[in-house]
Amino acid sequence: MDLFTKLADAVAYRLLGLDPASKWGDGVHFFVEDTVKIFVLLAVMIYVIGLVRSNLPVEKIRAFLVGRNRFAGYFLAALLGAITPFCSCSSIPIFLGFTAAGIPVGISMAFLITSPMVNEAAVVMLGGMVGWDLTFVYVLFGMGAGFLGGIFFDAVGAQRWLLPLASPANPCGCSGGSSEAPAAITWHDRHIFAKNEVVDIMRSIWPWVIGGIALGAGLHGFVPDDFIAAYLGAGQWWTVPLAVLIGIPTYANATGVIPVVGALIQKGLPVGTAFAFMLATAAASLPEFIMLKKVMKIKMLVVFAAYLLVFFTLCGWFLNFINLR
Repeated sequence: MDLFTKLADAVAYRLLGLDPASKWGDGVHFFVEDTVKIFVLLAVMIYVIGLVRSNLPVEKIRAFLVGRNRFAGYFLAALLGAITPFCSCSSIPIFLGFTAAGIPVGISMAFLITSPMVNEAAVVMLGGMVGWDLTFVYVLFGMGAGFLGGIFFDAVGAQRWLLPLASPANPCGCSGGSSEAPAAITWHDRHIFAKNEVVDIMRSIWPWVIGGIALGAGLHGFVPDDFIAAYLGAGQWWTVPLAVLIGIPTYANATGVIPVVGALIQKGLPVGTAFAFMLATAAASLPEFIMLKKVMKIKMLVVFAAYLLVFFTLCGWFLNFINLR
């Protein structure tokens, strides 16, 4: 029994006097344990990634990507997306900066697709809730979506579907932390930058984390163990594309949806169906499409949504087919 479980035991069963066998006891224990565990892990991981990012200012990255081999560019852009703490809307200014700098649209799209799905917050939360093996699969799919998306959008000549660049306002109201590192780097500068990353990102995501864990606790404590397994546990083929269709227009960043998905998996929802919904919800949102409409033609938005639908559906079917977990 780890420290977080002991703390949850003390709060739920001794301080609040709840019965461990009751629905309220189970739900409150889940909420306390996962809230404390996730916030501690998030603070540590965001700080460490902040130290790394402190020496990776966006201007340097733009200069590095210009003129790169396309396949190396797709991979590097997807990797950059994975280590930047942006939601789907906050990724767009970086995407615009890439296209303005003359970086091919496929490389820019690789970043735009990967960035909201894979970040330190998502990795820590997912690892704490469903295990690091499934987290690795999620990261692999997230980066794969960006890498293959880059190849696809260059192959179809998506550059012609871009409108003159503008700076659309952010309707999400979300923050991605500090996007630029200080120019002159010392270890003290790195510490300050990383500390600010922790404060900025925590301030931005804490309502999503609390809300997601609370909803997950409700599912964990009050939804009968056999309900989801009975109706969705067989991994019916139609549940995966339906999950993606629901997830794509839904606005909830990865930190908000992961606790819910974690609870659903524990209740018997197939991993493929759960991951398809989680990938779709994190990768795109209605506010993001509203913003992108100012810089992309309708045809590119439709192709973008169709690409996400097909890729995430295939990922979900594959995971359900191999029956992971």
